[in-house]
Amino acid sequence: MAVQRLHISQRFSEIAISGQWVHLAGQLASDTSLDIRGQTQQTLDIIDQFLADAGTDKSHIMSVTIYLKDIEQDYAAFNEIWDAWVADIQALPRTCVEAKMYQPEVLVEMTVVAVKPA
Repeated sequence: MAVQRLHISQRFSEIAISGQWVHLAGQLASDTSLDIRGQTQQTLDIIDQFLADAGTDKSHIMSVTIYLKDIEQDYAAFNEIWDAWVADIQALPRTCVEAKMYQPEVLVEMTVVAVKPA
């Protein structure tokens, strides 16, 4: 099965599509000076756009892996933004873990697996 890649840079592509499957690489805010709420909202906006670019949307997400820099400090604020983002769809399968980020300013990163609608 062929693989289509979108938003390609030197080291990685943001989106990989194979058949009905859509994979988004670790997504994060473009403005890392924002607080956890701002970075979360910006990351979710980017995910919405990339899913649209791949021909799908958040209602077709199969799983999300969420990486928080400081889960104790940021989990509640992250969930405020997340809950608003998923308010109009059924609960999404997700995993949320604390992780050391590649840059100290990054507070949240997400990896998404979705499908295209039939």
